[in-house]
Amino acid sequence: MGFLFRFLSFLPLPLLHNLGAAAGWLIWLLSPTYRRHLRENTALAGLAEVRGAAIAEAGKSIFELPKLWLRPHDEVVARVVKVSGWELVVEAWQEGRGILFLTPHLGCFEITAQYYASFRPMTVLYRRPKQDWLIPIIEQGRGANLELAPADMSGVKKLLKALKYGAAAGMLPDQAPGAGEGVWAPFFGRPAYTMTLAPRLAATGATVLLAYAERLHYGAGYHLKLRRPTEALTDAAAVNRAIEGLIRECPEQYLWGYNRYKAPAGSGGGPGAAGGEASVSGMRPLDSEAAGAASASTVAPSPSGKALLRVPAAPAGSGGEPDAA
Repeated sequence: MGFLFRFLSFLPLPLLHNLGAAAGWLIWLLSPTYRRHLRENTALAGLAEVRGAAIAEAGKSIFELPKLWLRPHDEVVARVVKVSGWELVVEAWQEGRGILFLTPHLGCFEITAQYYASFRPMTVLYRRPKQDWLIPIIEQGRGANLELAPADMSGVKKLLKALKYGAAAGMLPDQAPGAGEGVWAPFFGRPAYTMTLAPRLAATGATVLLAYAERLHYGAGYHLKLRRPTEALTDAAAVNRAIEGLIRECPEQYLWGYNRYKAPAGSGGGPGAAGGEASVSGMRPLDSEAAGAASASTVAPSPSGKALLRVPAAPAGSGGEPDAA
């Protein structure tokens, strides 16, 4: 499989996207579970009309990975041909504040952290894959100025440290957490077990940015879009509302086949089950020492000791202002 990944990384992106679209439909035909999840999730969100496009886009998201992980870093980030909202990043830099990027399973979510890391260091929450052969490939692709933080307490400490020193941290806020790591909160009107880490990190005083990279037609590249949340992300329900808003901007590129509503073992089986967590009220705040450290706004060296000097006011194609959604 490693050889196949490396072979695919040399193919042109338009061809990879065409192959991916075909593979997306093949997966749809061969996997009853995937079909059920995708049908149910799009219907629940009132977006059944994007189902066909979503099937193709999900396949594209798989076939573009070899190029994102195995090609030279400069070649990868050059695929971002337009950026909206970059002035929000520059503003945070000027204020010496850490930046928390919340990037859901929308568009090409792999390239968002790589793009930021072409300017300054970033720490991203990372869950090791079950396939051992994938580990060196993923770590190679994410290793350029990116520090990987494991999805455990040591990883949380790394994220806090990055924010404390005015660096950036990133995570997938819609990834289903393990038991004890989340609460039940509405997501498109249905309770979903949602991680509490995002609102806890948001409470540190870091600049919070919602981010996704829209996959452009015909393999033309990606449009990176950055937004401030329209409300304070004080709990898991607020985080889910923010994610819903992003998804509605580009619904065909969300991973609707992802089993977002699963109940992890030990979570109580659901919000209505006996012993289950019924609401977001069970979210625990960060301890005062960690919260105080993470909210510090003084500029200091990054945790990795590395910092790139290229700090443009706005990348090419950004126009300096966010595009309208």
